[in-house]
Amino acid sequence: MIPLNQAVQASPVLSGITQRIQQSQQMLATILPLLPAALRQQVWAGPLDGTSWCLFVGNPAVGTKLRQLSPTLLAALRQSGMGVEQLRLKVRTRF
Repeated sequence: MIPLNQAVQASPVLSGITQRIQQSQQMLATILPLLPAALRQQVWAGPLDGTSWCLFVGNPAVGTKLRQLSPTLLAALRQSGMGVEQLRLKVRTRF
């Protein structure tokens, strides 16, 4: 039996998914310092789909604040070399 790590690397589909997850986490690390401290625990990285990135938020108020901050967040992502043109925000339901 081959280890999971090798199986993921050997599969183009799984490898691509892994890369998108890692990029989404890197993008979250890029924007977290720009968020007010009280909101940082209410934001989670979501799926990356081409040039659109989804962020999960803890409640609608956090989503509203992130919409206000969207231009700043997108500028920081572009400056970091991440090709994101759109942020999508989804209120996180129970996980």
